[in-house]
Amino acid sequence: MRALQNLSITFMQSPIPQIHLPHWVQAIVASTGGLGLFVIAFLDSSILTFPVINDLLLIDLSIQHPARMPYYAAMATLGSVCGCLVDFYLARKGGEAMFHKHAGPRARHIHAWINQNGFACILLTALLPPPTPFKIFVIAAGALEMPVRPFVLGLTLARSIRFLGEGYLAITYGYRATQFLLTHKLEVAGIVLAVVLALYLASRLAFRQPASS
Repeated sequence: MRALQNLSITFMQSPIPQIHLPHWVQAIVASTGGLGLFVIAFLDSSILTFPVINDLLLIDLSIQHPARMPYYAAMATLGSVCGCLVDFYLARKGGEAMFHKHAGPRARHIHAWINQNGFACILLTALLPPPTPFKIFVIAAGALEMPVRPFVLGLTLARSIRFLGEGYLAITYGYRATQFLLTHKLEVAGIVLAVVLALYLASRLAFRQPASS
């Protein structure tokens, strides 16, 4: 709780940053709203990379139309999940060779993570802010033939938490939410990760099979 209070105080004292987005990105989203947000999120999660831009667009749209925030968060989540599924299936066709090419020296550790608990791995890494190499974990999940259902569930849950949280900050603090996320993204991600991990461990304990005597 104290960490959240400190973040909130610093947040309110921070100046509003000047963010310059590519004109074509602004044009797509300005003319199509949630659909444009879906397109940007899809491209970011599949063939292209737009670090933070998708988050800033979500904040801007949510400030302009607060009542539509859940819709914008849902479109950003759907676009991100669909884009990741493209990489997932491409990696599944390419096999482990594609995975090792992208992962490099980290391949062994990522391989172990996915094999031990793929759902938790996708859930936690999808919550981390840029420059976390999340696509490597998506490629690993596909190449190592992780079941599609836990992959989609973990990714959808993580992205929903992330985008709904950003939308809430946008409605509550306006354009200062941008500065908040850019300057305290690691702290915010750490708090969210801790909460999600605690809930995940609690669910594992709650549904754990009793040891047979």
